[in-house]
Amino acid sequence: MTSPMPAVFFGHGSPMNTLERNRYTDAWREIGATLPRPRAILAVSAHWYVRGTAVTAMPKPRTIHDFGGFPRELFEVQYPAAGDPALAEQVRALLAPLDTQLDQAWGLDHGTWSVLAHVFPGADVPVVQLSIDATRPPHWHYELAQKLAPLRAEEILIIGSGNVVHNLGVMQWSEGAPPYDWAVRFNHDVRAALTAGDHDTLIDYAALGEPARLSVPTPEHYLPLLYILAQQRAGEALSIPVDGIEYGSVGMLTFAVGLTAR
Repeated sequence: MTSPMPAVFFGHGSPMNTLERNRYTDAWREIGATLPRPRAILAVSAHWYVRGTAVTAMPKPRTIHDFGGFPRELFEVQYPAAGDPALAEQVRALLAPLDTQLDQAWGLDHGTWSVLAHVFPGADVPVVQLSIDATRPPHWHYELAQKLAPLRAEEILIIGSGNVVHNLGVMQWSEGAPPYDWAVRFNHDVRAALTAGDHDTLIDYAALGEPARLSVPTPEHYLPLLYILAQQRAGEALSIPVDGIEYGSVGMLTFAVGLTAR
């Protein structure tokens, strides 16, 4: 492969997207059809937000159903992708001297498998997850993610899974609920910065004011975006395959670095 493997941020939304076919899941399937075949996947999910840095290192990660109140069918979903202990060791070496733990307990949470169920429905690409250290500021995560960039030249697909806008406290549960004005504004500002290659604005997103405060009341769903943004090389294309705001306050923007349309 002459070009580096693309990197993708997925706005994953509700876990029910695993079972549904809609414009978001159709876009994820199209991404899977367009991507070069990766040797393995390194995933950064909003749902592994802990103190410290760890990487899953087991050969057979479990499927974690880290939610409640959904239909039994969703709890029955399994995503039996293999792990990749050698990739976990490589990630640990790239992040040195940071103390990155080789984890044997976590697995694949729904931030990872809900999107990969569409991107690679056969679960036939090994997957490793990297935790998000809840004690660190955004610029630290961006700089850490830059250390992962060599993986792209080794056929490793780096994905982030979260949501640009994620305020569950004011969600409107009716389908077709109009988005809040502040959610539209923040999503617009993020999209404009992505398109302009303005990484500084995206790292210092809190400076975008009240729309940012309401859209990102806690940082775990936003931070995976920075892990993918950090992969963008000078002059490298960035595309936005799908965008939208569901339930008034859940942003579904997906963007890809280095992905060439079929």
